[in-house]
Amino acid sequence: MDGNKTLGLISIIIGLIFIVFPIFSSDLISVIVGLSLLFFGISAVFFGWNMRSTYNYMLSNTALIIGIIAVIFGFLFLFYIDALPFLVSIQFYIVGFIMIIFGITGFLSRVNNISNFTSILVFLMGIVAIALAIFAQSQPIFITMVLGAVLIFEGLGLYVSD
Repeated sequence: MDGNKTLGLISIIIGLIFIVFPIFSSDLISVIVGLSLLFFGISAVFFGWNMRSTYNYMLSNTALIIGIIAVIFGFLFLFYIDALPFLVSIQFYIVGFIMIIFGITGFLSRVNNISNFTSILVFLMGIVAIALAIFAQSQPIFITMVLGAVLIFEGLGLYVSD
Protein backbone atom coordinates (compact mmCIF):
# COMPACT_ATOMS: atom_id res chain seq x y z
CA MET A 1 0.00 0.00 0.00
CA ASP A 2 1.49 3.34 -1.00
CA GLY A 3 1.75 6.47 1.16
CA ASN A 4 -1.38 8.25 -0.12
CA LYS A 5 -3.61 5.25 0.53
CA THR A 6 -2.17 4.82 4.02
CA LEU A 7 -2.63 8.51 4.84
CA GLY A 8 -6.13 8.34 3.39
CA LEU A 9 -7.09 5.43 5.65
CA ILE A 10 -5.61 7.16 8.69
CA SER A 11 -7.51 10.33 7.84
CA ILE A 12 -10.77 8.41 7.42
CA ILE A 13 -10.30 6.62 10.75
CA ILE A 14 -9.50 9.88 12.58
CA GLY A 15 -12.49 11.54 10.91
CA LEU A 16 -14.79 8.77 12.11
CA ILE A 17 -13.38 9.08 15.63
CA PHE A 18 -14.05 12.83 15.54
CA ILE A 19 -17.67 12.24 14.54
CA VAL A 20 -18.36 9.34 16.94
CA PHE A 21 -16.50 10.81 19.97
CA PRO A 22 -16.78 14.61 19.68
CA ILE A 23 -15.81 15.41 23.32
CA PHE A 24 -12.64 13.31 23.15
CA SER A 25 -11.89 14.83 19.77
CA SER A 26 -12.30 18.32 21.18
CA ASP A 27 -9.63 17.52 23.77
CA LEU A 28 -7.43 16.18 21.00
CA ILE A 29 -7.98 19.36 18.98
CA SER A 30 -6.92 21.42 21.98
CA VAL A 31 -3.68 19.46 22.30
CA ILE A 32 -3.00 19.67 18.55
CA VAL A 33 -3.61 23.42 18.45
CA GLY A 34 -1.45 23.87 21.54
CA LEU A 35 1.41 21.94 19.98
CA SER A 36 0.96 23.78 16.69
CA LEU A 37 1.08 27.16 18.40
CA LEU A 38 4.08 26.06 20.43
CA PHE A 39 6.05 24.95 17.37
CA PHE A 40 4.86 27.94 15.34
CA GLY A 41 5.93 30.28 18.15
CA ILE A 42 9.36 28.69 18.45
CA SER A 43 9.91 28.95 14.70
CA ALA A 44 8.66 32.57 14.67
CA VAL A 45 11.07 33.45 17.49
CA PHE A 46 13.98 31.87 15.60
CA PHE A 47 12.84 33.58 12.38
CA GLY A 48 12.64 36.96 14.10
CA TRP A 49 15.95 36.49 15.87
CA ASN A 50 17.76 35.48 12.67
CA MET A 51 16.20 38.39 10.74
CA ARG A 52 17.48 41.04 13.14
CA SER A 53 20.75 41.63 11.31
CA THR A 54 19.47 41.18 7.76
CA TYR A 55 16.06 42.87 7.56
CA ASN A 56 14.30 45.73 9.25
CA TYR A 57 13.81 45.70 13.00
CA MET A 58 10.05 46.21 12.87
CA LEU A 59 9.49 42.91 11.06
CA SER A 60 11.93 41.00 13.27
CA ASN A 61 10.45 42.46 16.48
CA THR A 62 6.93 41.66 15.26
CA ALA A 63 7.94 38.07 14.58
CA LEU A 64 9.61 37.83 18.00
CA ILE A 65 6.56 39.21 19.84
CA ILE A 66 4.11 37.01 17.94
CA GLY A 67 6.36 34.02 18.51
CA ILE A 68 6.54 34.62 22.25
CA ILE A 69 2.76 35.10 22.46
CA ALA A 70 2.20 31.93 20.40
CA VAL A 71 4.51 29.93 22.72
CA ILE A 72 2.65 31.19 25.80
CA PHE A 73 -0.74 30.32 24.32
CA GLY A 74 0.60 26.98 23.12
CA PHE A 75 1.50 26.04 26.69
CA LEU A 76 -1.84 27.34 27.96
CA PHE A 77 -3.74 25.17 25.48
CA LEU A 78 -1.64 22.14 26.29
CA PHE A 79 -2.14 22.28 30.05
CA TYR A 80 -5.56 23.94 30.57
CA ILE A 81 -8.00 21.71 28.72
CA ASP A 82 -10.84 21.73 31.29
CA ALA A 83 -12.88 24.63 29.81
CA LEU A 84 -12.74 23.09 26.36
CA PRO A 85 -15.98 24.19 24.69
CA PHE A 86 -14.98 27.79 25.26
CA LEU A 87 -11.33 27.19 24.34
CA VAL A 88 -12.04 25.70 20.92
CA SER A 89 -13.57 28.94 19.68
CA ILE A 90 -10.87 31.03 21.38
CA GLN A 91 -8.18 28.89 19.74
CA PHE A 92 -9.62 29.57 16.31
CA TYR A 93 -9.80 33.31 17.10
CA ILE A 94 -6.17 33.40 18.23
CA VAL A 95 -4.91 31.39 15.27
CA GLY A 96 -7.01 33.53 12.93
CA PHE A 97 -5.71 36.82 14.32
CA ILE A 98 -2.11 35.58 14.29
CA MET A 99 -2.50 34.49 10.66
CA ILE A 100 -4.06 37.85 9.72
CA ILE A 101 -1.21 39.74 11.41
CA PHE A 102 1.41 37.56 9.71
CA GLY A 103 -0.36 37.98 6.35
CA ILE A 104 -0.39 41.76 6.66
CA THR A 105 3.18 41.86 7.96
CA GLY A 106 4.41 39.62 5.13
CA PHE A 107 2.58 41.70 2.53
CA LEU A 108 3.97 45.01 3.84
CA SER A 109 7.51 43.83 4.56
CA ARG A 110 8.70 43.66 0.93
CA VAL A 111 11.04 40.81 1.81
CA ASN A 112 12.01 38.85 -1.30
CA ASN A 113 11.52 35.38 0.12
CA ILE A 114 7.90 36.07 1.21
CA SER A 115 5.63 36.22 -1.82
CA ASN A 116 2.55 38.43 -1.97
CA PHE A 117 0.43 35.41 -2.87
CA THR A 118 1.53 33.58 0.28
CA SER A 119 0.81 36.62 2.43
CA ILE A 120 -2.66 37.06 0.95
CA LEU A 121 -3.36 33.33 1.35
CA VAL A 122 -2.32 33.41 5.03
CA PHE A 123 -4.51 36.51 5.52
CA LEU A 124 -7.54 34.81 3.92
CA MET A 125 -7.01 31.63 5.94
CA GLY A 126 -6.99 33.81 9.06
CA ILE A 127 -10.40 35.15 8.07
CA VAL A 128 -11.63 31.57 7.56
CA ALA A 129 -10.29 30.64 11.01
CA ILE A 130 -12.21 33.56 12.56
CA ALA A 131 -15.38 32.43 10.78
CA LEU A 132 -14.82 28.95 12.24
CA ALA A 133 -14.38 30.56 15.65
CA ILE A 134 -17.77 32.22 15.42
CA PHE A 135 -19.33 28.89 14.46
CA ALA A 136 -17.42 27.00 17.16
CA GLN A 137 -18.50 29.48 19.81
CA SER A 138 -22.16 28.89 19.10
CA GLN A 139 -21.88 25.12 18.50
CA PRO A 140 -18.59 23.75 19.96
CA ILE A 141 -19.44 20.06 19.48
CA PHE A 142 -20.49 20.53 15.87
CA ILE A 143 -17.12 22.03 14.90
CA THR A 144 -15.55 18.70 15.89
CA MET A 145 -18.02 16.87 13.68
CA VAL A 146 -17.29 19.27 10.80
CA LEU A 147 -13.58 18.59 11.21
CA GLY A 148 -14.35 14.85 11.20
CA ALA A 149 -16.30 15.16 7.95
CA VAL A 150 -13.46 17.17 6.39
CA LEU A 151 -10.97 14.50 7.45
CA ILE A 152 -13.14 11.77 5.92
CA PHE A 153 -13.45 13.64 2.62
CA GLU A 154 -9.72 14.36 2.57
CA GLY A 155 -9.00 10.71 3.38
CA LEU A 156 -11.26 9.52 0.58
CA GLY A 157 -9.51 11.89 -1.80
CA LEU A 158 -6.10 10.60 -0.76
CA TYR A 159 -7.20 6.99 -0.92
CA VAL A 160 -8.71 7.30 -4.40
CA SER A 161 -5.88 9.40 -5.89
CA ASP A 162 -2.97 7.69 -7.60
